[in-house]
Amino acid sequence: MYHVAYFLDQLINGVTLGAIYGLVAIGYTMVYGIIGMINFAHGEIFMIGTFVSLIVFLLLGLAGGVWLPLAILIVLLAAMLFTAIYGWTLERVAYRRLRASPRLAALITAIGMSIFLQNYVQLLQGARNKPLPPQITGGVEVVNTSNRAGEAYAVSLSYLQMLIIVLTIVLMVVFTVLITRTALGRAQRACEQDRGMAALLGINVDRTISLTFVIGASLAAVAGLIFMLRYGATDFFVGFLTGLKAFTAAVLGGIGSLPGAMLGGLLIGLIEVFFAGYFNLEYKDVATFTVLVLVLIFRPTGLLGKPDIEKV
Repeated sequence: MYHVAYFLDQLINGVTLGAIYGLVAIGYTMVYGIIGMINFAHGEIFMIGTFVSLIVFLLLGLAGGVWLPLAILIVLLAAMLFTAIYGWTLERVAYRRLRASPRLAALITAIGMSIFLQNYVQLLQGARNKPLPPQITGGVEVVNTSNRAGEAYAVSLSYLQMLIIVLTIVLMVVFTVLITRTALGRAQRACEQDRGMAALLGINVDRTISLTFVIGASLAAVAGLIFMLRYGATDFFVGFLTGLKAFTAAVLGGIGSLPGAMLGGLLIGLIEVFFAGYFNLEYKDVATFTVLVLVLIFRPTGLLGKPDIEKV
């Protein structure tokens, strides 16, 4: 019974972590799907979302007691607003003029913007970890058992983990409807297939791409808030590794596929947590990227990706 309880505990933790990776990965896959470039600065947008969440929580604390659900909503809206501005500015200043350039130019620019944003936040906020006291406590006990030594072992599903799982499911449903049922979604799919033809048909390509960056940045803000609530600390470098793993999740699930990005995020989270729990914590990242390499060897397009069709 202990082994089942331990497995269930790791499963819950893996899904929670995977939800964060999946939300960030959607930003990568949306941008790649429309303009065919990897926005390596997206991890830093996530990092900015964590700092905005931290600052707004602290300001609300200084302003006096605020009802917790209202406080979380205010923090979420503020983080989404700020990251959306950063995402729009990033596309407008750094990427728009490079659409017709070789992909290497856009790639180098994205890496440069990533380094710029890291140092920009480091100068503004300092290099030390910034902690956040726990905001959501308590939970529901799922299993209570003991190990062979007779020590009690309880598996709990915290209210925060419930919130993360429900929020992720709701966001996936909303974005599925957005992409498949709205005018913006149709415009995004048209731009993904052929931007020139989409422009001839009356679609504002620049606005569609800018809105895609804004949406991806807003999702990164949601992931940033979840990260702060879950782990309670951030720093200027937190976006680099999280962004790298989210990009890995997007590639694993199939770059350009929204369901693939979420699936890849969940898989990366589960692999990381289970390897750390059953084997070695220090080599969990090695396990993650090893699985990615194997998937790319045997299925280069990812789990849910489709092969690119070259236009002639």
